[in-house]
Amino acid sequence: MQTQQQPRSDVQTPPSGVEASLFEDAPPHTLSSDETAQTLSVAVERGLSQQDAVSRLGRYGPNKLAEAAKLSPLILLLQQFANPLLIILMVGAAISAYTGHTVDAVAILVIVVINALISFWQEYKAEQSLAALGEMAAPQAHVMRDGQWRDAPAADLVPGDIVKLKAGDIIPADMRFVSAHRLQIDEAALTGESEPVDKNDQILADVQTVLAERFNMGHMSTQVTGGTAVGVVTSTGMATEVGHIAGLMAAAKEPKTPLQERIEGLSRVLIGAALCVVAIIIGIGILNGMDAIEMLNTAISLSVAAIPEGLPTVVTIVLTLGSQNMASKNALARRLSSVETLGTTSVICSDKTGTLTQNQMQVMRLWAGGKTWQVTGEGFDPKGAFLGADDTEADPEVEDDLREMLMISAFCNEARMIEVDGRPAIQGNPTEGALVVAAAKLGVSRSDLKARNYVPLAHFPFDSTRKMMSVHTRLPDGEEYLVAKGAPDMILARATHVRLHGEEVPINDHNRAEIEAVISSFGNDALRTLAVAYRKISAGDLNHEDPERDIVLIGIHGIMDPPRPEVPDAVAQATSAGVRTVMITGDHAVTAQAIAEQIGIKTSEEQTVHVGAELDALSDEELGETVKRAAVFARVTPEHKLRIVSALQANGEVAAMTGDGVNDAPALRKADIGIAMGISGTSVAKDSSSLVLLDDNFSTIVTAVSEGRRIYDNLRKFIRQALTANVAEVSTILFAFLLMGADPLLPLTPLMILWVNLVSDGIPALSLGFEPAEPDLMKHKPRGREEDIFSGGLKEMIIIRGLAVGGLTFYVFNTALERGQPLAYAQTLAFATLMCAQLWHIFDARSSRTLFTKNPFDNRYLLGAVALSAVLSLLAIYTPVGNYILNTEPLSARHLLEAIFIAALPTLLLSGIKELFGFKFL
Repeated sequence: MQTQQQPRSDVQTPPSGVEASLFEDAPPHTLSSDETAQTLSVAVERGLSQQDAVSRLGRYGPNKLAEAAKLSPLILLLQQFANPLLIILMVGAAISAYTGHTVDAVAILVIVVINALISFWQEYKAEQSLAALGEMAAPQAHVMRDGQWRDAPAADLVPGDIVKLKAGDIIPADMRFVSAHRLQIDEAALTGESEPVDKNDQILADVQTVLAERFNMGHMSTQVTGGTAVGVVTSTGMATEVGHIAGLMAAAKEPKTPLQERIEGLSRVLIGAALCVVAIIIGIGILNGMDAIEMLNTAISLSVAAIPEGLPTVVTIVLTLGSQNMASKNALARRLSSVETLGTTSVICSDKTGTLTQNQMQVMRLWAGGKTWQVTGEGFDPKGAFLGADDTEADPEVEDDLREMLMISAFCNEARMIEVDGRPAIQGNPTEGALVVAAAKLGVSRSDLKARNYVPLAHFPFDSTRKMMSVHTRLPDGEEYLVAKGAPDMILARATHVRLHGEEVPINDHNRAEIEAVISSFGNDALRTLAVAYRKISAGDLNHEDPERDIVLIGIHGIMDPPRPEVPDAVAQATSAGVRTVMITGDHAVTAQAIAEQIGIKTSEEQTVHVGAELDALSDEELGETVKRAAVFARVTPEHKLRIVSALQANGEVAAMTGDGVNDAPALRKADIGIAMGISGTSVAKDSSSLVLLDDNFSTIVTAVSEGRRIYDNLRKFIRQALTANVAEVSTILFAFLLMGADPLLPLTPLMILWVNLVSDGIPALSLGFEPAEPDLMKHKPRGREEDIFSGGLKEMIIIRGLAVGGLTFYVFNTALERGQPLAYAQTLAFATLMCAQLWHIFDARSSRTLFTKNPFDNRYLLGAVALSAVLSLLAIYTPVGNYILNTEPLSARHLLEAIFIAALPTLLLSGIKELFGFKFL
């Protein structure tokens, strides 16, 4: 825990002059409250003077979190034009303008600007994580200055300030409690603890006590749920625990997604290919004595042909379509690139509470009347015999014991069942709420008991010494009882009798051993145990100093937050897809391991369980080996989560990390894909994530992984379609230069190429984003981080089919010239052939196999896009506007039909050969 008031090297530091350390000898949780106050030079009964507070504020700085520097929108927009693909197009536009091809230049620049604006808009939704952290801080604090309590801005707090807290307050800074009365604090967002934590003002001797167990400390941004306290501020601003997390977030830079890395790699390939082809063509031109302007025009055509101008736009649109589909399945993508990243995920690091479990404490088993009962959705089933019961059928006396146990559980209880939006919900402590729900299954409630004249006469609240609570109660017949619930060991230590089969039996060594066996068996199954007892009270027999003496044990509850029923199947599906699930939780190791075994995360002895303290002794290399076989990490800190994610990434894994609290935020940012909980998650966790689960359900992650794989598969289909067109365009020009002698003619103009890339090819290619998933999509291992986007024979398919279409297009162009057709007519015929070839090819691009394996009517969007593209291209050929802009000429009906049928040959012939002989590279 960071208790020193000192600057951090990884974030913006407070003003100069901050003391190097306030607690050099011992952190405040190891000191008494008086020693802490003495170290901070403050008198608890008077607080700091206003003058001293102002002086310390100047020395330590305001009690605020440092804000991250933000890029101006203008700088962010200008950065988008640094994309290498756009740079080449801008050079082409400049050359077009210089050579007088104004229409070409304007068209190319429009494409450049559209791509830049789309990228800018996505990045403009900048991170607000640190701002959200700041919003969690308390705006005001009740602080003592000069012996007087007053309200002051939380930003003005300094180490040494004395602060008073009550239920509902947000703790404004890290503090050591001076006094605490029934104090409970919700620290789930900071430590991962699912229930409010009981706090006190006692000393903790162990310097290494983990953050979640520092019961005498309060931390900035956590909330008081019950009780009151007075504390002395020990750390403010960036020196608090939340400040430390803010520093980790600032240092945890988001990695590039696998898709970004692959698109960058693709850009480098395309740029290299374009430069090589341009160099070859210019070299040929120089050898043949071509005119410089003509070579520039050729270079423009080649640069436009080599680059799929619509790639950034189409990728964005396909990812957007995928994100909308995922949102309909309760997974909201905050960053488009994360949609595809899910498909490459190889390990899911999942929190336990609320994600793998239901986030609702429930009585799973209970022991009453000498028998263990399994609690079901409908009621209670007897499961096995204890203490002399020799059958599995419950007798009436045992059932009476069960009912009385649940009556006591409901009455000796401060939680209650309410309705929220027409649905039942628990108000109060989750563990007590579990008892209320269990009692309700037998039709027992506290309000009903009160209505039947069960009257509470006195309450004896829970405290950390007794570890139980009790209620002095008068029954309808006038008899009085003390009913109690609490820690089983404390109840058993005070009990003289146990209720078995309707009778009160003295506790002896035999039945004590049996009772302890029940408690142990519940604990071994990770059930939190709570005992219930009672005592009949005679007149004047109640000692208020020691109320729970000579009590009768009637039953024991076994409570846990159970797994979601759909999670085991989801974990199994992830495993079959080669995606490993690792539980990373702030909960205890025994509980975490039991849940992991129930849901299939831990299925063998080779899979290990570790606690956070063990990780501190491991080097990064040792941790890298540990994470390979780990199934569970329990009792972890934010630093541990960061190291685990980093170790997985260093092993080449693509790591998804789930979380809901402030403590999860650094790891969410560091992970390849951070997944926040939409229901229980804090704003900090959501702002640090790439994906938000709208239902907080692990099975939704697995659904999203499947969707991510489908989207990446469809992106590869688009790249195949787009780059086949580019290869065809480049090779058409290349064949002209190689085969037409010293005075070659361009088969396609730059604007014809742009039209094919953006309209004839681009519009139908978009429809590939709607392709349904391949049947075996979730039966393969995830793609490796380093896997090339052209893997699986995609590169060979693009080159072979592109060359075939390019060769055919040049053949049509050259034949038209040989038959005496004008250059513009021959170019229009080549344009029509290339356009039709791409429309035929898109039906083949739908599958990694052949077009014969898919029903062409499965994707109605594809049919509509092909029809639209064909109509628009016909308008480009047969309308005056199209003739003017693209320099086309109307074709005869015979030539158009020839172009349509000739263009089908590459796709039909190559697909047929592949279908017959199984050549993957075709």
